[in-house]
Amino acid sequence: MLTVLAPSGPTRGVALVLHGGKSHSFEPVQARHLSPARMVPFARHLHAAGRKHGLAVWILRNSVRGWNGEDMTPLKDARWALARIRAEHPGVPIYLLGHSMGGLTAICAADEPNVDAVVALAPWLDDVTPASAVTGRKVLIVHGNEDRWTSPSASLRFARRAAPGAAELRYVSLRGAGHFMFRRVRLWHRLATGFLMKAFMERTGVPGAGSSAPAAALDRVIPPSGEALPLVL
Repeated sequence: MLTVLAPSGPTRGVALVLHGGKSHSFEPVQARHLSPARMVPFARHLHAAGRKHGLAVWILRNSVRGWNGEDMTPLKDARWALARIRAEHPGVPIYLLGHSMGGLTAICAADEPNVDAVVALAPWLDDVTPASAVTGRKVLIVHGNEDRWTSPSASLRFARRAAPGAAELRYVSLRGAGHFMFRRVRLWHRLATGFLMKAFMERTGVPGAGSSAPAAALDRVIPPSGEALPLVL
């Protein structure tokens, strides 16, 4: 299921928001489940920053709750949603924002046409997650150092593997933050929105987009030298 937050004018880019889930489950996803509900504020924060500049935000609710091994059901759902985006808005750049299992989905779906940048929040990565999918893409990975559900160290190892091929790769470790992003939630929002808005502005050159506060503030949170891995905030 897709929910579309439309821009104020013509669509110049689309962000797809991807939620978390479970390792194995074929239970249908409901709006009341915490995983999709957790990403709604992120989608709204990004939409508030980007709508006047032409950025649409699409929120995907997966068909089922699990990754389900080789089925990789959320990845199939994401590729379906990306095909819908390209059909409705051919040629526009696409931005992926995912949490936990949705972060893994975003990383794996980054090889789709027109994807420009990816933000993965507390992603569920391991040492066999393919780094080739983010080749030529801008990538931000944010992980709390107190996460007990997904592995910050595995995310950092992935970032180091992927950095040589990515157009840009930043890894941010948030001190005192856990998996569900309750602590330091404003910083999670600022990082995700700022990174994607900056990528969107650089790609599209939208007139007036330079005034976007989240994008302008990003370099104050992550200095331009933030390519070093990891940056601890």
